[in-house]
Amino acid sequence: MAHAYTPGLRVTERTHIVKTRRLPLKGQVVAKKGDEVKAETVVARTELPGNVQPVKAASILGVHQADLPGVMLKKEGACVAKDEVIALSKSFFGLMKNTCKSPCDGTIESISAVTGQVILREPPMPVEVDAYIDGVVTEILPGEGAVVEAEGAFIQGIFGVGGETCGLLELALEDPAKDLDPGMLKPEHAGKVVVGGAYLSIESIRRAQQLGVKALVAGGLDDAVLKQLLGYDLGVAITGSEQLGLTVVITEGFGRMTIANRTFALLDKFRGRRVSVNGATQIRAGVMRPEIVIPMGKPVVRAAEQEAENLGMTVGSPVRVIRMPHFGSLGEVVELPPELQSVESEAKVRVLRVRFPDGSVETLPRANVEMIEG
Repeated sequence: MAHAYTPGLRVTERTHIVKTRRLPLKGQVVAKKGDEVKAETVVARTELPGNVQPVKAASILGVHQADLPGVMLKKEGACVAKDEVIALSKSFFGLMKNTCKSPCDGTIESISAVTGQVILREPPMPVEVDAYIDGVVTEILPGEGAVVEAEGAFIQGIFGVGGETCGLLELALEDPAKDLDPGMLKPEHAGKVVVGGAYLSIESIRRAQQLGVKALVAGGLDDAVLKQLLGYDLGVAITGSEQLGLTVVITEGFGRMTIANRTFALLDKFRGRRVSVNGATQIRAGVMRPEIVIPMGKPVVRAAEQEAENLGMTVGSPVRVIRMPHFGSLGEVVELPPELQSVESEAKVRVLRVRFPDGSVETLPRANVEMIEG
C-alpha cells in the first residue's frame, strides 16, 4: 500500500509516552530507576552560576588601580552581603575616608590592579527538573536527568504559549463550536486545565489569569489576541518560556475554529483526570508541538503500536489542511499519486487527494497537509 511520511498531529486515546527530563548543565539526579513519580516530583537538580557584577572600586575610592589590592577589606573568594563595605581608602592623614560597598550578596571573584575593578559573583541559582508526567522512571542519565514513561492519552495542538504545567482536566462548556465566554470561567476552575470552545478572547484569557487557571485549551484565537496577551508580535520563534501565569494550547489554528470532534470527545472522556500540558511550539526545523498528556498507568511497550507509529500516511489517514484556501479543514486521504504534478505556482510537487466531510475531493500538495495520528 502506498504511504507518505508527512508530519502530523497525534490525537490518541492510548499510547506509550516517553519524556526525557534533562538538566541544562551537569548536576545531581535524585530519582532512582523504577521510582513511581508524580508530575511535580523533582527528578534532578543543579545550580546555575550567579550573575557577574563588576564594581569600579578604584574610581569609587579615588585611588590608583595599582593601589586597589592594598585597600581591600575583603579578599578574593570571600563571601559578602549587600551593602557590606568591601574596601576602604583614607586621605588627608586619615581624616577623610572613602568606602566601597557590595551591590549584592555574593562572592568576590577577582580584584584587578589593572582595571581597578572588583568582580562579584551573585549566589548560584537553584534549578530543579520535575517529572512533568505521572509515570515511572525507566532510565537514569548520570549527572543529567532521567527518562519517565507512562501509558496514557496524548493530544497535540497546533500552537501554544506558556510552559509546562499540570492540573485536573475540566470542560467549561459542552459544545466545541461555542466560544469561551469569560463568565463561563468560575472560581472552582482555579488550578485546573480548562477546555473552552472554538475561540479564546483576550477577556477570557485575562479572566483565567485572575482565577489562577493552570491552562486553557481551545480551537483557535486571533493573532491580535496573542499580541495583546504577550505585549509584542511573536514572529517566528520557539514559544514556551513566556511568564503568563497560565499555558494556552490551540488545537486547530488561528481564528474561530471548532475543536475537532475526535479531540473534544477525548478531552470530555477524561475530564476530572490529572493532565500535563506544555505550550512550547516550534514550527521550523526540529518541529515541536504543544501537547496535552493524560497518564493512565505504568508503561507497556507494544510491538504493534511501535510499528504503527513508524508507518507514514496511507489511504484512509485523517489529515488537516494547514494552508489556504482550505486552512483548518479536516479530511481523509483517498489517493496518494506517486508521480509529481504541477500546481498553481507551476512547480512540480508530490500531491494527494483528500475527501472533506461535505463529500468534495481536492488535490493538494502534500506539504499543505499534516496527518492526525491516532
